[in-house]
Order: sequence, then C-alpha cells, then structure tokens
Amino acid sequence: MENFINIITYLLIGIFLKQIEKIPREFSNILNIFVIYVSLPALILLKIPKLVFSQELIFTAVLPWIMVIISAILVIISSKILCWHKSLTGCLLLMIPLGNTSFLGIPMVRAFFGEEATAYAIIYDQLGSFLALSTYGAIILAVYGTSEDAKLSLKEIIIRITSFPPFIALIIASLLWGCKIPQVIVGLLSSLGSTLVPLVMVAVGFQLGLKLEEGGLTPLTVGLLIKLCIAPSIALLIAKFLHLKGQATQVAVFEAGMPPMVSAGALAILAGLSPRLTAALVGFGIFISFITLPVLQKVIHILLS
Repeated sequence: MENFINIITYLLIGIFLKQIEKIPREFSNILNIFVIYVSLPALILLKIPKLVFSQELIFTAVLPWIMVIISAILVIISSKILCWHKSLTGCLLLMIPLGNTSFLGIPMVRAFFGEEATAYAIIYDQLGSFLALSTYGAIILAVYGTSEDAKLSLKEIIIRITSFPPFIALIIASLLWGCKIPQVIVGLLSSLGSTLVPLVMVAVGFQLGLKLEEGGLTPLTVGLLIKLCIAPSIALLIAKFLHLKGQATQVAVFEAGMPPMVSAGALAILAGLSPRLTAALVGFGIFISFITLPVLQKVIHILLS
C-alpha cells in the first residue's frame, strides 16, 4: 500500500507542476528521455541477468502478442457494429492493443508484487509491448494514419528497434544471464534504476489530458472496457487453462490490464487519429486503472497463487 500511495503522490506532483507557468511544456519529455536512456536501461541490466528460465517466463513474453491480436479483433468487431469512421477505428486499433506496460506498468508491478517482480514486467514490455508498437503499431499507422511523418519503412522500424536504449540494454543483460555482477556495479545500477518510478509518474501526471470530443464517450467507454476489463480477464482465463501460476504469470496477467500506452498515443496524435479521443484514452485510462488494477491484483492473487 505504501508503494501505491507513493505512485499516486508522484502523479499528483506532475499534475501540480503542470499548473506552474514557469515550467516549460517539454518538461515531461525531458524526464522521459532520462528514463529511456538511463533509468530503464539500468533497471534492465540489474534485473534481467537474475531471471531463471521457465515455462512461465515464455508465457510472459508471448502473452502481450496474444493480447494484441485479441484486442484488435474486439476493436474491429466493435467498429463494424457501431459504424466508426476510419480515423476513430485506427485510433482504437493503435491504443487498445498496446498497454502502458513500461511507464505505468513497471511502477505498478513494483508496488503490488515487489521489487523482484519488475524483471518480469520488463520482459513483458520489451519483448511484447515495445516490439508490438514498433511492428504492429507501424502497420496501423501506415494503413490508417493521415500524416506521412508517422509512417515508417521496414528499414526505419528495424533501426528504431535496434537503437532503442532499453532494447540494447536487454540484449546486453541477456548476454550476462547467470553471471555475477560486481557489487559496485550493482549499487550504481540500483541507484540509477530507483529514479524510474518517481520520474515516470511525475512525467505521466504532467502530460495527462482529460478533454473529450463530442461523440467520443462511446468509443472511449468501449475502448477502456476492452483494455482494462475484457483483455486482462481473457489473459487470466488463458493462464488458468494452461495451469500456469507463480509470480511471472501473475505479472503477465497484471500487465495485460494496463491502460493505453502513452507512446502509442503520441504516435496516434501525430498521425491525426482522433487526437482528442487519443488523449482521453490515455488520461482517463490512467485514472480508472487506479481502481481496476488493485481489483485485478486481488483476483490474480486468489486464482493464480
């Protein structure tokens, strides 16, 4: 509970700082850059080499892709039934299958499952959500986007993946799997990695948007219902069907219930995919997830312990 209170406090600090005119609008981007280049790579290098290979670990890496497919199918079905226009459908196809499994996911996993569980959150995010954003996301932007700036070629996708600092850190950490890291390095990585949660949550609070366009209530409701309720419920059923338990499985199912991804939202806005709805999905999604995620964690504890 203490960690959860800390997260809410950091979020409120970000919201408060947004009201101060002297703070530049790019403040949250600066925090995000530090997290991407320093905090998250440090955490990856600290946690991944300690992981033990298991069937549950494979599930953690595969589940996000299953969630992308299932969520996309549910969005397409909803679009057909409710007769959504192309831009709105593209927005939801980008935002709903891709969860905020890093910037919000890692802090929330740490709060509810403990420090050691963050390694599983990193696997889910880097081998799942991040790669899905770079591949599946690029396809959605190419098909539905109206801005040429948001469309990427195959070469650009590969460059973006291989040059992403946390992904590079993941490759290095994988090579160090099972190796004993000197204590002085562990201390340094631990210190740098500890900056992730406060910086990320302050940045999230700073860039929250809750304005909804006319006619946007229905797609917002349907999208968040799929993302925060239906998707994690399906993930839970899959885990039960496969008779998987343990912390890795619990974290994977928990990550499946994260709200829409901030990075995907930025790309959706850049591509002209219902910008106000995109911002509302991110903003309302985060606020509602502070209710749904604790409930999900309780259900996971009961069914997958």
